[in-house]
Amino acid sequence: MPELPEVEIIRRGLAPAMEGAAFSAVTLNRADLRFPFEPRFAERLRGQRIARLTRRAKYIVAEADSGLCLAMHLGMTGRFTIEHKAEGAVTPGSFYYEHAANALHDHVVFAMSNGEVIRYNDPRRFGYMTLFGAGEMAAHPLFRALGIEPLSDALTPDYLAARAAGKAQALKAFLLDQRIIAGLGNIYVCEALFRAGLPPDAEAGALGVGRRGKAAAARLCAAIKAVLEDALLAGGSSIRDYRHANGDGGHFQEKFHVYGRGGEPCHNECGSLIVRKAQQGRSTFFCPRCQAKI
Repeated sequence: MPELPEVEIIRRGLAPAMEGAAFSAVTLNRADLRFPFEPRFAERLRGQRIARLTRRAKYIVAEADSGLCLAMHLGMTGRFTIEHKAEGAVTPGSFYYEHAANALHDHVVFAMSNGEVIRYNDPRRFGYMTLFGAGEMAAHPLFRALGIEPLSDALTPDYLAARAAGKAQALKAFLLDQRIIAGLGNIYVCEALFRAGLPPDAEAGALGVGRRGKAAAARLCAAIKAVLEDALLAGGSSIRDYRHANGDGGHFQEKFHVYGRGGEPCHNECGSLIVRKAQQGRSTFFCPRCQAKI
């Protein structure tokens, strides 16, 4: 599933084709994706001019002048293709698990007033789209429980320590909880924990406790921000199912320190091999020497 940097890069790729333009036509080639489309979905979007394209966690949100909002989630295999008038078709983003973008899976087509055509392709249909009013986001079921944005000023060592206080759950599970930090996923949690030198299975409640815990919270906060910013600069991690708006893939996977490197030497040259183990049904990668304790 695309994580925050990939979704943000796709948003940036879509913005020039969507911001300032209106939906001239909306074509739904099926009645549902992961969930059924709302009644009159296409009709409600037609004629709506997009004032801006934003992101909340892993959602891309098109905000219309009228106050109507379109939220789009890519699921596992969703991708957008933009048919530029002058340049032909390009795809925002490339994913680690590649699949062919068969036109049979073009489930939603947006024809924009500026002449651009945006196709949403999703073979597994785990993505979804929904409409709501601008003032309804905070209370909307999809958004109301989301935590803070990891690249915002709200993510601080004190915030991490306060939310982790008394929790016996594993540190990795704590960081993946979207109610605490929105948009942070498996790849970047593994990478951030490595950069911070923290074990993925340590108790989250140790963050902020004593001098060692406070130092750990500070390192972790800095590592989360740094790994996401580095991924954005590198164009994402090419999680093979997505392409950027210009058709290029990301290259952050070439800089992975631990993710997907089970059995390979640690980049810190500590003499250990990267270990892979399962946590909550997901693969966790870490260095047993560099990430020995909080």
